[in-house]
Amino acid sequence: MIRAVFRLGGDIQEVVVRGKELLFYDNNSRMMTTIDGLKLSREGCIKEFPDLKEDKEWRRKAIERFKEKLKSFKSEMEILNYAKKELENSGYKPLFYQRAGFRPKKFK
Repeated sequence: MIRAVFRLGGDIQEVVVRGKELLFYDNNSRMMTTIDGLKLSREGCIKEFPDLKEDKEWRRKAIERFKEKLKSFKSEMEILNYAKKELENSGYKPLFYQRAGFRPKKFK
């Protein structure tokens, strides 16, 4: 298990990678959720997957594609690096990450 902390303005977002599962923890609402529970931007999903523009089930299909992408990674660290890259593209600043049983490390 790897836990990482990101900041966007005054908001702190935690990401937990457990095996092939990616969880998001919001400190403000104190809730942990998978990608299924996140509020997704239609414009962002269409930018990533242009073929979903006219699809009425764009959200479900985008989530399925995201889960398939996660399954393609070999390690938890690869999943974390992917999440870090995507969150940085959304304006989040990576602060640190911590593997289970180890001390926290700053992102490089």
